[in-house]
Amino acid sequence: MKTFRLATRRSPLALIQAELIQKKLHDLGMQSELVLVETTGDKDTTASLASLGGRGVFAVEIQLALLRGDADIAVHSAKDLPSISPDGLLLACVPERRDAADVLVGKSLAGLGPGATVATGSPRRAALLLERRPDLRIVELRGNMATRLAKPGSDGIDAVVAAAAALERLGQEQLSAERLDTEWFIPQVGQGALALEARDNDKESLEALASLNNITAYDCVRAERAFLAELGTGCSIPAGAYAVMSDGQISLSAVMIAIDGTKSVRATMTGKNPDELGKQIAIQLRDKENGASLPGWEK
Repeated sequence: MKTFRLATRRSPLALIQAELIQKKLHDLGMQSELVLVETTGDKDTTASLASLGGRGVFAVEIQLALLRGDADIAVHSAKDLPSISPDGLLLACVPERRDAADVLVGKSLAGLGPGATVATGSPRRAALLLERRPDLRIVELRGNMATRLAKPGSDGIDAVVAAAAALERLGQEQLSAERLDTEWFIPQVGQGALALEARDNDKESLEALASLNNITAYDCVRAERAFLAELGTGCSIPAGAYAVMSDGQISLSAVMIAIDGTKSVRATMTGKNPDELGKQIAIQLRDKENGASLPGWEK
């Protein structure tokens, strides 16, 4: 029987996620082992994510391990995955999704006094906070989850922003001071979901992953990723998208927001084709952005 090699980052959260996939495969009678990969984002824990090039810094080396044949399946946090898979790889599976929301750790939004300091490495999170609370002081935050979750109350930091799903997987939901409403604080594309890639000609791995796929989560993540792919590399405006499905219809909400939170454009659309839906809402927001004059879009 084939033993599937699962490529994953070395962080504690990434290992929990990879071990979850191992257990799912084991429950279906399939064996697997972990292949630990160090990514660019793991090597440099001090530079801002924006200076490292943003998306892909936690995924590219894992994808290369697949392409080289060093592993059979890549286990990613979907939010870390570039919007388009490289030639030869396929996004084959999105298991059941956890809560996609962001949370505040340390203090709630109402509990943060005037001029309070909130730490985050995400331009989207920073801009959305400033939209509601322009008085806040936002500072850069890097490091693994344990490092970030320990920050409130030290170094002058009052709160940090984290993914609800990360706290759930780490068993630390009690650290959440407030779950931020996803209708306002629209999550990062793919947040709360795992994304499993395989080589597009690896029939055994693709068949194994098909048995783990949650079609609702898969289609919702596809819609969000299509939004990001349509925006393309010319967009440095913080953006987010979140899809839910009801009665076979996908409802996709998206936001583009100025880095200082002073201007934003939002839209919600519904449809059945995730790729077309994501593309169309990106086009709609881009048209709105032209009127709003958000800085950061290369015309």
